[in-house]
Amino acid sequence: MKEFVKMVLAVICGILILSIVSFFLTFAMIGAVAAAGSGKPVLPKSGVLSLDLSKVMIAEQTQDGGSLSNFNPNTLLAGGEAPASVIGIWDAVQAINAAAEDPAVQYIFLRTDGNATGVTALGELRVALERFRTSGKPVVSYLESPGTASLYIASVSDKIYMNSSLGLTPQFTGVGSQMVFLGDLLKRLGVNVQLIRHGKYKSAGEMYTRGSSSPENREQYQRMIDSMWEVIGAAIAESRGISLEELDAAIEGLKFRLPQDFVDCKLVDELLDRKGLEDKLTTLAVADKYKDIKWIAFDDYVDAKLVASKAKQKIAVIYADGEIIDGKGKTEIAGDRFAAVIEKVAADSTVKAVVLRVNSPGGSVTASEKIKNELDRLQQVKPLVASYGDYAASGGYWISNRCDKIFSDATTLTGSIGVFGMVPDFSGTAKDIAHVGIESVTSHKHGDMYGLMRPLDAEEYDFILTGIEAVYDRFTTLVSEGRGIPKETVDEIGQGRVWTGADALKINLVDEIGTLEDAIRYAATAAGEPDLAKWNVKGYPKPLSPMEQFLEMVGNAPSDEEVLVTALKRITKPQVLARLDTDIRIQ
Repeated sequence: MKEFVKMVLAVICGILILSIVSFFLTFAMIGAVAAAGSGKPVLPKSGVLSLDLSKVMIAEQTQDGGSLSNFNPNTLLAGGEAPASVIGIWDAVQAINAAAEDPAVQYIFLRTDGNATGVTALGELRVALERFRTSGKPVVSYLESPGTASLYIASVSDKIYMNSSLGLTPQFTGVGSQMVFLGDLLKRLGVNVQLIRHGKYKSAGEMYTRGSSSPENREQYQRMIDSMWEVIGAAIAESRGISLEELDAAIEGLKFRLPQDFVDCKLVDELLDRKGLEDKLTTLAVADKYKDIKWIAFDDYVDAKLVASKAKQKIAVIYADGEIIDGKGKTEIAGDRFAAVIEKVAADSTVKAVVLRVNSPGGSVTASEKIKNELDRLQQVKPLVASYGDYAASGGYWISNRCDKIFSDATTLTGSIGVFGMVPDFSGTAKDIAHVGIESVTSHKHGDMYGLMRPLDAEEYDFILTGIEAVYDRFTTLVSEGRGIPKETVDEIGQGRVWTGADALKINLVDEIGTLEDAIRYAATAAGEPDLAKWNVKGYPKPLSPMEQFLEMVGNAPSDEEVLVTALKRITKPQVLARLDTDIRIQ
C-alpha cells in the first residue's frame, strides 16, 4: 500500500511539474510571438518622456523582452506587474541624446524610487540627463520615499517634487555596507577553513575564517565607502546649490525625518500630493487637462528611436559582465566562450576598434589568463579601450589593465591586485558533530591533502603558497607592464586592496574618469573617425533571449544536493582565485 501511495504521489508531482513548465514555456513563447509581431512602437507627435526606474532597469546590455533574472513568477500569478524592462546603458544614453534633439519630446519626467540600477549606471545616466538639460528642455522628478541612490539621480533635475504623506519612511542616511563573517559559525560546526593568500587587503576569504574584519579590511572598506560618498554627496550638493558640509551635517544629525525636512534642507523644491503633481505636469506640458498629456514610455522610446546602424565599419563593445569562470557556459564570463568571442571579433575586418566593458569582481585565474591572451592578440591589430562599470577588480582588472586607455566611473570598485585560495578541514565536523570516524589510506605522504578531512601540514601549506605567490608575481608583472608602473609600486598599491575609480585615478590604475560613451568616442577617434554617426556600435556577446534564458534556467535547474555541492565547491575546490567579495549597494 505504501508503495502504491508513493507511486500516486510521484505521478501527481510529475503532472504538476510538467504543467508548471508548460505554463512558463507557453508564457515565454506567447511573449516572444507578441514581441515579434508588435513591430516598432508608435509614438505620439508630441509628449512627455517618462522614465520610471522602478519599471526600467538600466544594466550593461539591453535584454529583448526583459530579463528573466529579474522575473518573479509569484508576482505575476498574484496579479502584480510584469518584469521590468532591462535597457543597456549605451542604449539608454543614446535614447536620451536623441530625445534632446527630438521636437516631439517636451520634457523628461523621472521617477527614481525603487530603482535596481547600479550606482555606476546611475552616474552615466546622470551625465546624459545633464546633457539633455542643456538642450533647453527640463527634467522633472517626483519622489515618495527617497534614499541615497534615488536622490543621487533625481538631483540632476530642474525641479524635484516629493509626496507630502507622513507615512513614508525616508532612507537618506548616506552610503553604507555590511560585511558578513562566518568564521565563528563554521568553527562551531567543526569546519576549519585554511586561507592561503598574498595581499594583506585580500579579504575575499575572510568571511570564512574570521568573526569580524581584519584591521586592513576595515580600513579599505571605510575608504571605499567614504570615496563613494564624496562622489555622490558632491554631485547632490552641487546640483541643489548647497555645500557638502551642510549636507553632511544634516545627514549626521538625522535631519531628514519628515517630507518637509527635505524642502527645508533644499533637496526638494515642493511637497505635492497626486493632484498637485498632476497640475504641475499639465502646466509644463502646456495641456488643458492632465488626461490630455501624451506619455512616452522610455522603453518604447528606445525601441522606436534606436535602429541598427547601416554603417559598415564597426566599433565592437565586448561586455565582460559577471564572475569570471572556467568553461563554455552561456552565463557569466566563461573563459573558453569569451576567448572564442574575442578571437571572432579580432578576425572581423569590419570591426575597426574594440571597447572592453568590464563589470566583474573577477574569479578564475585560469579563465582570466585565457581571456587576457586573446585580448593581447586582438590589441596587436585593433585599438582596445576599457570602460569600467560597477566592478573591475581582481580578475576583472587582470584582463583589462593592458588596454590602450582605461575609462572608469568615480564609484567603480577596481584594483584588488591579490590572489587567494582556501582549503577547509572538516575533520572536526566529522568527529565532534557527526561522530563519524574517517581514515585515509594513500600511496604517498600527501596523497590526502585535498581530502578535506585533516588540516594541512607545513609542507602542504608552503606548496599551495608557492602557487599563490607565483600567480601574484604574474599579476603584478602584468600591471607593471600594462600601466607603466614599477613593480615595487604595484606591490605597494596592490596587496589585494580595492580602490574606487576616483582613488584609482590618483595612483595610475586607470587613465580617466568617464562613461561608456566616452570610451566609445575615444575608440572611434583612435580608429580614425571621431564622428559616431558613421559607426555601427555592436555589442558582443549577444544577450540571451527570454526563451534562451528560460531554457537555460530549466536545463540547469539544480537539485537540493547540487545546490549544496556548488556552495561547498566555492571553498573546497583546489584552485587559485583572483576575485573580489565586496558587494556595495547604494539604497
